Amino acid sequence: MDKKAKNILMKTYWSASGWKDEYTITPKDFTYAKEKGLMFDAVSISHDECVKQIKAIVEKITPQQIVKAFISSLSTRRLDWRSGISSYYIAKMLPMHTYTPVISGKSYENGKVVYTSCTCSICKDLKYGVIGKEDYKDVDVNILNFERIKWGGVRHGELIYILFDLQQFIKEEIPEPTDADIHILKDILKIIMSSAANDHPGILCDRFKDIPDFKSNKNERSSLVEILACIGVLKPQSYERKIQGKNDWTFVEYWRGEDGYDQVAVNEYFGEYL
Repeated sequence: MDKKAKNILMKTYWSASGWKDEYTITPKDFTYAKEKGLMFDAVSISHDECVKQIKAIVEKITPQQIVKAFISSLSTRRLDWRSGISSYYIAKMLPMHTYTPVISGKSYENGKVVYTSCTCSICKDLKYGVIGKEDYKDVDVNILNFERIKWGGVRHGELIYILFDLQQFIKEEIPEPTDADIHILKDILKIIMSSAANDHPGILCDRFKDIPDFKSNKNERSSLVEILACIGVLKPQSYERKIQGKNDWTFVEYWRGEDGYDQVAVNEYFGEYL
């Protein structure tokens, strides 16, 4: 990954104090980052074409490639490699279909509906719910790339992110996991299984800080547990649990320490390396 292009992408959206209020970039910097494959022109695509392309790309990727990338991300801190496994998992479940609208929300003013939002009902019923719009107009996919490189992705449950993530993944040359990667993976699994019964996802994220050679920050660890939940490794045994206050969880919200990890999923994805 070109360091200068990555720095341009990062500086476009992020500062020392967090998200920038305005996203600005010079034409020269954009051209450079685009030539290096880290920034892109805005994307417009329909839901149906998005699904079609997702299904075509995912068939070109093997489970071995996606797992190798996930494990290789652990010591290298290549968060973009880590992101692909969740997009792959959802893409494999996603049926070929056309946009089928269902109301997803309403806005009211003086008791009257002033705006109604819709999403695709077939996408919505998949896993914990995939957000599928009818049309995507001039989407700034550079934000998506920023998020996948900085944190390992944030919008794993959005159709446009799944497509973009897989499009970028297929371009990568992924190295074989090192001994350090495999040790980190084993430590992650040990920590999950040693969780106290009532531990919630936030506590698990904090405990991952103690893993040797696993460099990470809070947001990166949060993305990691979301990914593990998305692919079924962190599998809640109940969806009737009390939610731990306001949070941004999508897939892992109902997991608790007593659930540990799902052995079938661990064997399916990581058995070769364990």
